[in-house]
Amino acid sequence: MGNAIIIAILVLVIGLAVYSTVHRIRYGSSCCGEREPAQKKVKVEDKNIHNYPHTYTLEVDGMHCSNCARRVENALNALEGRWAVADVGKKKVLLRSKIEEKEIELDRIIAAAGYTMLSCRKH
Repeated sequence: MGNAIIIAILVLVIGLAVYSTVHRIRYGSSCCGEREPAQKKVKVEDKNIHNYPHTYTLEVDGMHCSNCARRVENALNALEGRWAVADVGKKKVLLRSKIEEKEIELDRIIAAAGYTMLSCRKH
């Protein structure tokens, strides 16, 4: 009887481990993507840096994982004339733009994505 209980517990633990691993592979194991699939990346058509005369470095609070970075990038890249690349480690976003940006507008876009822009520096 004791062996049957131990085997049942081991089967349960192994089953949960397999489920958890499959879930992480499918949906990621990040802070904001555990319950949903990762967002599809918004691709920028024009990747010629010479077409973007304005460059900004945005410091963004709340980016903890690659899904967070993708959300911020998508929020900016979805708008015409912008190309953003987020760096989770530095908590910064390099934004290239074809038009001169207003800091308040960038703050609004980042806030709508669920994050906080701490600073905006133009190069």
